[in-house]
Amino acid sequence: MKEAATGYRIGIDVGGTFTDLVAVDDRGRITTAKSASTPQDQSIGVLTGLDLLAGSLGIDRAALLGSTERIVHGTTVATNALLERKGAKLGLLTTEGHRDVLEMREGLKDDRYALRQPAPEPLVPRHLRLPVRERIRADGIASTPLKHASMRSAIRTLATEQVEAVAVCYLHAYRSPEHERTTAEALARGLPGVYVSLSSDVFPQIKEFERVCTTVVNAYVGPVLEGYLERLVERLTEAGYAGPVLIMQSHGGLATVADAVRLAAGGVLSGPAGGVAAARHASRILEHGNLIAFDMGGTSTDMSLIVEGEAAVSTDRRVAGHRVALHSLDIASIGAGGGSIARVDAGGVLHVGPASAGAAPGPAGYGKGGTAPTVTDANLVLGFLDSERFLGGRQRLDSQAAAGAVDAVAADLGIERMAAAEGIHRIINTHMAEGIRLVSVRRGIDPRRLALLSFGGAAGVHVTAVARALDLSRVVVPRLAPVFSAWGMLASDLRYEMVRTHIGDASALDAGGLDALYREMEAQGRARVAEAAFEGDIRCRRSADMRYGEQIFEVEVPLDRIDWSGPDPIAAIADAFHARHEALYTYALRDQEAVLVNARLAVVGRLPALPAEPALAQGSPAVPDATRRAYLGHWHELSVYEFDALVPGQRIDGPAIVESATTTVLLRAGDAARTTPHGWLDIDIARA
Repeated sequence: MKEAATGYRIGIDVGGTFTDLVAVDDRGRITTAKSASTPQDQSIGVLTGLDLLAGSLGIDRAALLGSTERIVHGTTVATNALLERKGAKLGLLTTEGHRDVLEMREGLKDDRYALRQPAPEPLVPRHLRLPVRERIRADGIASTPLKHASMRSAIRTLATEQVEAVAVCYLHAYRSPEHERTTAEALARGLPGVYVSLSSDVFPQIKEFERVCTTVVNAYVGPVLEGYLERLVERLTEAGYAGPVLIMQSHGGLATVADAVRLAAGGVLSGPAGGVAAARHASRILEHGNLIAFDMGGTSTDMSLIVEGEAAVSTDRRVAGHRVALHSLDIASIGAGGGSIARVDAGGVLHVGPASAGAAPGPAGYGKGGTAPTVTDANLVLGFLDSERFLGGRQRLDSQAAAGAVDAVAADLGIERMAAAEGIHRIINTHMAEGIRLVSVRRGIDPRRLALLSFGGAAGVHVTAVARALDLSRVVVPRLAPVFSAWGMLASDLRYEMVRTHIGDASALDAGGLDALYREMEAQGRARVAEAAFEGDIRCRRSADMRYGEQIFEVEVPLDRIDWSGPDPIAAIADAFHARHEALYTYALRDQEAVLVNARLAVVGRLPALPAEPALAQGSPAVPDATRRAYLGHWHELSVYEFDALVPGQRIDGPAIVESATTTVLLRAGDAARTTPHGWLDIDIARA
């Protein structure tokens, strides 16, 4: 995967409403485009976006793709398949006596105090969860050999049911995968062409429910993702593209198409992960390592933390109620976006979201047949958006339709139109502020010491109000805010996660044996990187999941600073765990034994760095190119500045509007924005 001396790198982020595209050339110059997403087949919106991108560069699509070195893609295909329950018809083969693990879960509900809350419906109905007679003990020894007659009978049943995918999850297969491998060979003969997902490949570690649920999710979304990526690659090839397509993964790294299909569950947070990658890259540009990434799009808002330049990771992810225990960036998502629908319940209470008008028909103001009142409609009524300049003038907004939709809410509440629009705006801001508290205060981090990094097409209108609600003093809005996630994907590297369960008290572990295990994992990871035709620097990062003996949840402990040739590396590992536990929970039990549960290794193939964007030329400060009447408690005549016309060091005092073709930033009274050398807005928020 050698980089040519010249050419483009293209990042593509498919959202629920818009598809964002960014092209960066070898000099760091950036070109962007936005097209409407096409949920029925996302590749259609991608190709349309490439046409727009090429047009912005003054060339055609074939010329653009012919000079493109790499395409990086974040997609919501796997996520939508889970959310909408539109995945594959699925069968599960599991150890006799364990077919109901999916329904028993862990004996807990997501909200254990909601006594009437039903558990999520399993992705595999019980008649397709078939037992196979076999059993591997926790030490890896087969107490019951695989009974081939039992296995073949189950496979025949799945063939009769015409399943599209099969998950195989045998007890303790993470210790010994032979039974699962034999079953996969039999499935290839008995069900040719059917997608097969083995727990020993997807999630080879302890904890049965997490393992079976993650494997089932992988099999459920795998065929859908595979079909989409095959169509996308085929269309790109037909359009003249011959380079690699890399897929954004939930852990913040990239994978080849083949690996993304094999580990499809690793892409359920593909799109939002691009935003975190962008925020991590932005922290280096801003020389500010502590940020709250705030990504508001048309359908949802994603929030995460960057602390000391690094993003938090988690293995406790639930998507549509289903556990995905793979390593992923710690992102909180809520149903709050420009398309979020406002409604009044039977008790006369106004709600906004999580239901969204999406891309089709979209908000009423889009003029595409939508009638539901949305956040975008409220913002249009409040005067925050320009109906003539939306998407750079490519789409005209229907102010009358937006007003009619908001009037319906006002009638239900018995209030005036402007009060209803302002209420919708305030409620969505409150939802998003609470979401930020979820990822900060509840994790023991005071958000007031972090800057709020605002991106996504809809964020700029809301971010200063959200900052006030959290008592934050600083907001940063990148010039690329509407397509920030797509840009961030280009700053990511190839990444493979390896894990092995290795339970043992730290004091009883053999340092040489543990080091050998990591070296074995490293060899496997390097081989995977080599399969991707990668040529470049490879870095390996060791870590371990550890806990105290009586605990049931583990803490991930980085081991990069361990001297494996030192006098006592095991003691150093235990000390690292105590220190990590104390940093997270304010205490450590140094007199208690530390237990190492899982050995982890991240193998990172470093792609060439994203070229630095050239600094903007100095010049005379831009003057407002228009004024707009906007409602901020009462009507104001606000100066409107062209975002791309601002010069470094320019100051803008609120209330004012800064606007580009694809985003609008609202400065409220007392706010003061300064332009950075790269044209970003660095905003001091007025204290309440």
